Amino acid sequence: MLSINYFLEVVAFITVMIVFITFFYFFFRHIVRRNKSSFIKVGILHSLTGTMAISEKSVVDAMLLAIDDINLKGGVLGRKIKPIIADGCSDADVFAKKAEKLILKDKVSVIFGCWTSDCRKAVKVIVEKHEHLLVYPLQYEGLEESKNIIYCGAIPNQQIIPAIKWVFDNLGKRFFLVGSDYIFPHTANEIIKDQVKALKGEVVGEEYLPLGSSDASSIVSKILKSNPDVIINTINGSSNVDFFKALRKSNIMPSNIPSMSFSIGAEELKHLNDCDMVGDYAAWSYFQEIPSMINQIFVQKYKEKYGKHRVTDDPIETGYLSVLLWSEAAQEAKTDDTLAVREVMKHQFCYAPEGRVAIDADNQHTARILRIGKIRKDGKFDIVWTSGHLILPSPYPEFRTKQEWDTFLHSLYKKWGNRWSSPEKN
Repeated sequence: MLSINYFLEVVAFITVMIVFITFFYFFFRHIVRRNKSSFIKVGILHSLTGTMAISEKSVVDAMLLAIDDINLKGGVLGRKIKPIIADGCSDADVFAKKAEKLILKDKVSVIFGCWTSDCRKAVKVIVEKHEHLLVYPLQYEGLEESKNIIYCGAIPNQQIIPAIKWVFDNLGKRFFLVGSDYIFPHTANEIIKDQVKALKGEVVGEEYLPLGSSDASSIVSKILKSNPDVIINTINGSSNVDFFKALRKSNIMPSNIPSMSFSIGAEELKHLNDCDMVGDYAAWSYFQEIPSMINQIFVQKYKEKYGKHRVTDDPIETGYLSVLLWSEAAQEAKTDDTLAVREVMKHQFCYAPEGRVAIDADNQHTARILRIGKIRKDGKFDIVWTSGHLILPSPYPEFRTKQEWDTFLHSLYKKWGNRWSSPEKN
């Protein structure tokens, strides 16, 4: 009798185990199939309207091209990438709200986006609050490190500081600084003033336009009066058109007072056709004219998708490579989990259209080369100088201590009523 009971118990146990194993087999197979067939959602947060749309729309195009390229190769981890596009409307408060929606409602794995630093600062608060990830494609003023941001653009020690040295050696020693009235131009000009002082040059003027302003006449009058050797331009967005029109109206030409711009690329030049920019300069890591095969393929793909009239420039290329860096990190991490990918991205590198780029694990900024371009008649650039090697990122220029830079930023923030841009409107 005991043996029969024992036998029945064994049979019952085996039956239960078979049912249990069968259930979990079909359950997990369903989960795997569901994951394989589902999309990986990513957020693209840029200005499609407002003063910054002139620049940011093309960065969105570049990110979508990168997503197309990745999806054509099978996606990431066998899943296609689905972009969720949000319009930041050239407004920092809107950027913050849209970032929170992308994270909480749309459940994106990463956010690619922002151009101006006041918008990045607003989104920084959101991604840090939710332990999320922003991949930022623009050159900016530095003086920042966040574990929730991968910084793909150049910072002053990779762009502004060496470019000012080149200007000093090649264009003149008397500088007039003009920029938009928010954190990037103010900070960039503070760094430039330190650099010019170290070089024993002279800053003969410093003026700002509200973002979106169309009235540059008073600034141009001051430029005429001070008669600098060169204009250093950190204006962003559509105000560049009005500024350069005002310069030309006052007969300030590249031949008598050239400009060096840090936020004008080939995309912006399309809107400056009437301003005779031939002979002015820009400093970037990437120009469309780089002769490498990988760049020629990139330019060709971009034109095939968006039209032969379209151009590529540094923010466009950086937007493209930022998506590639993230996708390769997700593939390496074997997951699209935000925190896991963020850790892998800290050690990522790739061969981009500009050449090799690599993320510095210590500060999550990207090592890049610097090139200086001179504008020619066809609206393209002749590359007249290059650093010739990757410049490692150093977010805090050595002219001052980190504490001194933090104090400077805090003073700007307080002056503007706890904002990162001037409250003055156009």
